Amino acid sequence: MKKILHSLTATLLLLCFYLIATAQTLSPEEQKIVRYVDAHAAEAVSLLEKVVNIESATQNLAGVKSVGEVFKGEFAALGLNAKWIDMPAEMNRAGHLLAETRAGRGKRILLLGHIDTVLQGEHWRRDGKKAYGNGSSDMKGGDVVLLYALKALADAGVLKDMRVIVMLTGDEEAAGRPVEISRGDMIAAAKRSDLALSFEAARGVDATVGRRGSSSWMLEVSGATGHSSQIFKERMGSGAILEAGRILNQFYEQFHNDKNLTFNPSLIVGGTEAQLNGTMGNATGKTNVVPAKVLIRGDLRFSNEAVKEAARAKMREIVAANLARTSAKITFDDGIPAMAPTDGNYSILKQLSQVSQDLGFGKVGTVDPADRGAGDIAYVSNLISGLDGLGADGDGAHAPGESVELDSMPMLTKRAAILIYRLSRQ
Repeated sequence: MKKILHSLTATLLLLCFYLIATAQTLSPEEQKIVRYVDAHAAEAVSLLEKVVNIESATQNLAGVKSVGEVFKGEFAALGLNAKWIDMPAEMNRAGHLLAETRAGRGKRILLLGHIDTVLQGEHWRRDGKKAYGNGSSDMKGGDVVLLYALKALADAGVLKDMRVIVMLTGDEEAAGRPVEISRGDMIAAAKRSDLALSFEAARGVDATVGRRGSSSWMLEVSGATGHSSQIFKERMGSGAILEAGRILNQFYEQFHNDKNLTFNPSLIVGGTEAQLNGTMGNATGKTNVVPAKVLIRGDLRFSNEAVKEAARAKMREIVAANLARTSAKITFDDGIPAMAPTDGNYSILKQLSQVSQDLGFGKVGTVDPADRGAGDIAYVSNLISGLDGLGADGDGAHAPGESVELDSMPMLTKRAAILIYRLSRQ
């Protein structure tokens, strides 16, 4: 019994020392922010459950807008001027939510999130300290962290004096085209801001100073066709499928060890006839006929524009070295640009790390940009400094079984709120 009492006493003493140390490094307003987040942690989880249960894959326009309406009401209740921005009908995208403080002073801060998901059909399921569902960590969890950081700032009476713009896009997972329109409002907001913070999923306690960009490609291969007994002979050649295999294998040999680049052939159809339409395709062929056509769609992920252009040049060179009686062409389509890890981004990371230490959570490191995919913040990273990966911690993004670590949310919300508070006062 004495051992148990001694253990409890030691634990209480450590907790007291932690609270005293934290109180000495946080201002009264910051201490109030911390108390609010702790008091409303369960409420934040309830809101996350609500929005995860609204299916909002990018092409589910009604679902995306329904999630947007939930957050629009929340931001409006904090006194922000919140509005929904529709996209042109031909773009087939739901639109974006824009919310902005009405006055304020200090640094102008752009806060980014997205309310669409890749998949849908998996609703909220909780298992202890972990919850599952489409968008739970990518990134409705991050949206809730963003919202409750602002709620805590409002409760402390400081939000009304800040200059904050919030943008939650409805098509981050598949940006509408042209991007000049789908990201026009975000770019305009960035031009009225001094820095950007994005709430994509966290990686443990670390944040993100750089992200790879994305680009898609389409490969079309043609070959002579006829009786299979004539394959490899001068008048028949090698056929379209073997030529496609040669190209893909050489892509692999060229790029599979490059940490600054990945290539992914994601969809392939081939045969005597082949058609590819978006994410679906079909082909016909017989074993005794040399295939005439192959269509392949894929993507590139790159650390910067120079890496992207060098990879494209090498791919074109490989595609041009055709096997006998075949031809091939490759076309590229730009997606999300890369976010370079700039000095300005590292400066914000240093400030976040100090916030984390003041809260008693330890130093914040950075995720290798090669380990992060593309994200919305890259559209504005050439205009202003920024930091990403400030949202909820989780696993399984873009796959069945996506999850969020619920215990991560209060810690990450406190960090974000106090970082926003301190940045705004500079």
